[in-house]
Amino acid sequence: MKPMWLVLLGPLADFANLIAAYFAEIWEFLIFIGRVSAAIVVLIGAILWFTEVNSKRGKGLVLSGILLAVIVQYFVTYPPAFVMG
Repeated sequence: MKPMWLVLLGPLADFANLIAAYFAEIWEFLIFIGRVSAAIVVLIGAILWFTEVNSKRGKGLVLSGILLAVIVQYFVTYPPAFVMG
């Protein structure tokens, strides 16, 4: 007869794998949202900047959109452990 902790370990490992799979799906969605929002922020900033409606605000939006795109790309390049495993 197996010890009790070995009997419980199988279902707990399955549950942990299920939770990690859900986290990976959520992570993919968050990466998608980050990429889309970076593009929208840069586009709106460029419109504000080049039409001279609010040039200072437009420059800030373009720079923050580029920064957001760089941060999202970093997390795509180096994902957390639950996405890799």
